[in-house]
Amino acid sequence: MLKVKNVILVSLFAALTAIGAFIKIPIPYVPFTLQFMFCALSAILLGGRMGALSQLVYVITGLIGIPIFTEGGGFSYIFKPTFGFLIGFIVAAYFMGKITERVKKVIVIKIFLIVFLGLIIVDVLGLIHMYLIYNVFSSQVKNIKWIIYYGFILGFPEDLVLTLITSIVAARVYPVLKKIGFNTNKTIAN
Repeated sequence: MLKVKNVILVSLFAALTAIGAFIKIPIPYVPFTLQFMFCALSAILLGGRMGALSQLVYVITGLIGIPIFTEGGGFSYIFKPTFGFLIGFIVAAYFMGKITERVKKVIVIKIFLIVFLGLIIVDVLGLIHMYLIYNVFSSQVKNIKWIIYYGFILGFPEDLVLTLITSIVAARVYPVLKKIGFNTNKTIAN
């Protein structure tokens, strides 16, 4: 059972991810947003279980019809080419959090590598879903080169910068939270 504090933190990061959906740079097919930054911060600060739960709450909230995704909400969103990236947030948050829980000293380079791994997880799941939507459920057939270009390469420079910014923020916030008595991911996840 979740403690009240954990429910609040999970809800906070679900809300931050929703806010991140509306802070965007429009690029073709897959808009660049700040969602991944909040996904990664939830994982690093809350741990794998709570970070993934915050992203799951975000996705379920959007699927039940509250328009918190980049292009709205509702169950039909699963047929949007970009929905796989949202599923990737859940999986990536879990893995980033679990890896961070094992890190003895939180420094920028370690967090960068963890967040970069999370980015790869999000992108792989997003690209697989995008390919399936275009080539199985849509009449707009797109080849794998097109999927990789528009789903990955076009936004990769921005994603890399966001990964670095997220790593710097997380590495600075994590020890401060620990110092003021906030139970960082090692104890919150229990």
